[in-house]
Amino acid sequence: MPVQVDDGTPGSVRVSGALTFASAAAALDALTAAVARDGRHTLDLAGVTRTDSAGLACVLAVLAASARQGRKLSVRNMPEGMHLLASVCEVEGLLA
Repeated sequence: MPVQVDDGTPGSVRVSGALTFASAAAALDALTAAVARDGRHTLDLAGVTRTDSAGLACVLAVLAASARQGRKLSVRNMPEGMHLLASVCEVEGLLA
């Protein structure tokens, strides 16, 4: 399933599908635009079915873009595989 971005819930952006090399570039554009709208403060990854290092890089880039705009964005429901990859890459502190 391709990655889907849903910003229909106030304050939150929900991501579902595979967040991988194949979808990360498009997801980055969609997520950056979605979190910028209406002061979104939560990135919910509960629906992410598959991820890899590109998916992790995408999430980190969205967090960095939010921080540059002076907004705090929190990540919820991170898939276990992404959490493990963040740990191995020693970037979990950036996701807190």
